[in-house]
Amino acid sequence: MLDATQAGCLSYGKAIYQLTMDSLKLILSNLRYFAPAWVFASLNIAIGTWVLYLPNIKEKLSLTDSELGIALFSLALGTLASLPFVPYLNKKFGTGQCTKIGIILFAIAYITPLLAPTYPLLCACLFLTGIFTGFTDISMNALVSEIEKLEAINFMSAAHGFFSLGGVIGAGVGSFLLLFYTNPAWHMLSVAIFLVATNLFLAKQYTAIKEPEVSEETTTNKLSSFKLLIGLSLIAFIIMCNEGAVEHWSNLYLLEIVQVDSTALAGLGFISFSITMTIGRFLGDQVSARFGALKIILYGCLLAILGYLFILSSQLVLAVLGFAVLGFGLSVIVPELFRLAGKTEGVPSSVGISIVSGVGFLGFLLGPVLLGLISDFAGLKTSYVCLLVLMTVALLLSFLQKRSQ
Repeated sequence: MLDATQAGCLSYGKAIYQLTMDSLKLILSNLRYFAPAWVFASLNIAIGTWVLYLPNIKEKLSLTDSELGIALFSLALGTLASLPFVPYLNKKFGTGQCTKIGIILFAIAYITPLLAPTYPLLCACLFLTGIFTGFTDISMNALVSEIEKLEAINFMSAAHGFFSLGGVIGAGVGSFLLLFYTNPAWHMLSVAIFLVATNLFLAKQYTAIKEPEVSEETTTNKLSSFKLLIGLSLIAFIIMCNEGAVEHWSNLYLLEIVQVDSTALAGLGFISFSITMTIGRFLGDQVSARFGALKIILYGCLLAILGYLFILSSQLVLAVLGFAVLGFGLSVIVPELFRLAGKTEGVPSSVGISIVSGVGFLGFLLGPVLLGLISDFAGLKTSYVCLLVLMTVALLLSFLQKRSQ
């Protein structure tokens, strides 16, 4: 016989399983939804694979942490350079076509940094890669927003779940494939061919989707609307800054601060982070319908702060647990920010999502840069303390957003 506590835990586990399966069934049962979700996964498969070779690039070019951070900043600059043009291109050619072109160019571009023989060329390759990264990220989020409106269904959070799943595939499968590839560029080329082929096959499901024409009478320039977008963008920047920092530096944190004795153990932090983030995002659409977006964002920030406290303990078990809690806390925040941006009064949903998505992904790319610079001057553990401070700022901003609404 089960006691009350055991029965309650079992019931809670069944509820989580059912909610997760509902989101998965929606996407896996219909190519209409799976095709754009696979773009999300493809993006992070490429990034997760490339991240495995950061130590290789650092050693090959004899880079310091700050030099590597500046190189990654070139990636962020490329993304920033793409922001003004993506909404125009989406409107001209359609979100579907832009998503298809973006993911193909993105997959190919990620090969070039591994081929760069010098530091300046590495920065140039990363800048070009950043342009295609921003183009693809904004286009795919606008695409999901349009499908949600057309189909009157929510799957933004689940699509982001596939982004996290892509990180698990890229890091997990990629770590295994390291045993067979002696040349990083050949590994990345194999991944690029796979991603291009699968996305070309699936793209026919969404290439015809375009933004609807919005008359000037339906758009406004209300200051309150843009204040809301600025607030959402700042939160997105901080959250995705944390995501990018963990993705690029969690392995080094476990190696240098926790001092694990193998590279296999060093990957446990990012793997646990990605798994819980994936689960959380598959739960997100249903939980959002029950509790509301802003309440989820507040609780997510609190969980993330708790996760960092565990990570900063510098004990292996607690640190891995901390990365898991952090992933679960961050998981649904960004999809909910996009959902709120798409509903901003007086602003076309694609424009709102483009702004928040673009600024957020800029944070995703700047996070590793900031971590590298801080690590070079004050140590890697101090840089993680700074991430904790940023999460506290995000919690405060979320509270102010909730009060303003």
